[in-house]
Amino acid sequence: MIHTQAYKKLQEHFTQSHKTTLLDMFNTDNTRVNKFNLSLDGLYFDFSKNNITEETLSLLIQLAHESGLTEKISAMFNGDKINNTENRAVLHTALRSPNKQVILDGVNVCTEIQLVLNKMKLFSEKLHTGQHKGYTGKPITDIINIGIGGSDLGPVLVTQALKPYRKNNLNVHFISSIDGYQLLDTLSNLNPATTLFIVASKTFTTQETITNALTTRKWFLDKVKDTRYIKQHFVAVSTNTRAVTEFGIDPENMFEFWDFVGGRYSLWSAIGLSIILYIGFDNFNKLLAGAHSVDEHFRETKDLHKNIPVILGLLSVWYANFYNYATQIISPYNTRLTRFPAYVQQLAMESNGKSVNKNGELLSYKTCPVIWGDSGINGQHAYYQLLHQGTSIYPMDIIYALSDEFSIKEHNDILVANAIAQAEAFMRGKSYETAKQELLKTGVEPHQATEIAKHKVFTGNRPTNTITLNEISPYSLGMLIAIYEHKTFTEGVIWQINSFDQMGVELGKQLAKTIYNDISSKKISAHDNSTTQLINNYTRID
Repeated sequence: MIHTQAYKKLQEHFTQSHKTTLLDMFNTDNTRVNKFNLSLDGLYFDFSKNNITEETLSLLIQLAHESGLTEKISAMFNGDKINNTENRAVLHTALRSPNKQVILDGVNVCTEIQLVLNKMKLFSEKLHTGQHKGYTGKPITDIINIGIGGSDLGPVLVTQALKPYRKNNLNVHFISSIDGYQLLDTLSNLNPATTLFIVASKTFTTQETITNALTTRKWFLDKVKDTRYIKQHFVAVSTNTRAVTEFGIDPENMFEFWDFVGGRYSLWSAIGLSIILYIGFDNFNKLLAGAHSVDEHFRETKDLHKNIPVILGLLSVWYANFYNYATQIISPYNTRLTRFPAYVQQLAMESNGKSVNKNGELLSYKTCPVIWGDSGINGQHAYYQLLHQGTSIYPMDIIYALSDEFSIKEHNDILVANAIAQAEAFMRGKSYETAKQELLKTGVEPHQATEIAKHKVFTGNRPTNTITLNEISPYSLGMLIAIYEHKTFTEGVIWQINSFDQMGVELGKQLAKTIYNDISSKKISAHDNSTTQLINNYTRID
């Protein structure tokens, strides 16, 4: 990145332009919003409240071209093995494509994808029509998904966001933590005769998932006393037929996925089984269709000025590498999207939290900022104080739906008014003189107004993107998720890193196995003094 001509030009441009405020830009150009907004299938993206000019955007687009972005987009969709450290293709886009042919290593992966989709469709229909019942003949009322990371966060997000679309008043629960409290608390309110368990582990060896699955299996058998019934109440999302069978799950109820699908991109695959069972196959198809529309937009929009994920990614690079802003905030103003920040957090930080490039060379520049956030309306009464008047600046994406048939219009009006107002407040700010005059108008004595006004100053000039959906439907949610997937890919290309491995999660897991063995055997192996003391403190508890 830093060796491109565009990067050098951007450095010069930043030096010359960064002191110009957003308010100045709006005051000098009343057509600004027309230059910095994009639309796609009812989704509207306003990026006018960013510290950019037309020159900034052109230089960022030049940076994308010099980084080979358009070629690398094609390589991903074509099935090239762009995950170079693991020698894998990256084809989560094929999971939601209606195309009949994507060839990988001489095999048409679309054929395999369709087989698994059809298998999930048939299983979901059996459950929804009552053909698949519990061991006592009662219909299934509750689904528990046992997974972690990408096998949890995606389904959690989608099922929460699309709860109004659920089928048969089914309930869905998610177990991800190895903390036994979460598992026991969830199981305590469930009837084994009406509960279906999904064990989501590709290898069927993931420690947290399999430990939770085995504990759940024991809970189930303690109550029903017959291993034959496991086949009616447990299904697997995995590729390890032997381990699944040994667990007691019918191989016919094992749903496969592939190496070309990374965990954080997997909700579109068999990992989405809990989603299909919850909202139905037709709605899952609409989710896929929404994502596919963004795939086509991302792939086919060669004029990168009009490419929504590309613009989002380039703005992220602009703030991380030129303004040196350390974090970005996702702020959805709809309760049903409350889990979206956590989903994007994993998507971005597990993908782009790297310090070496694709060749393994140390980077001299920053890559992924910290991603965080929560429901915007709650954030206003929690951390927005810091965002408005703190000493650092945090770029924010504000997201909301224009309408919600499952809410109350008056409530939605207030919700949207707050979202729009916050974007304006972050941009505009409030001067000392304005604050002082407001105080004087309310009858505050001049000497008091002079002092209090100092505490009411908002510097403004704090950038936001605003993304609006017509509604939170399966289709629009699919679009929103895919936009952030491709934003993450765009960032990775600019930063010249591999966004599709996650080797940073390995060391802690390796050490945890050693320490678990130390705890179990009470024979402590070689560690530093602090670690040894912590193990000793724990083993003495019981």
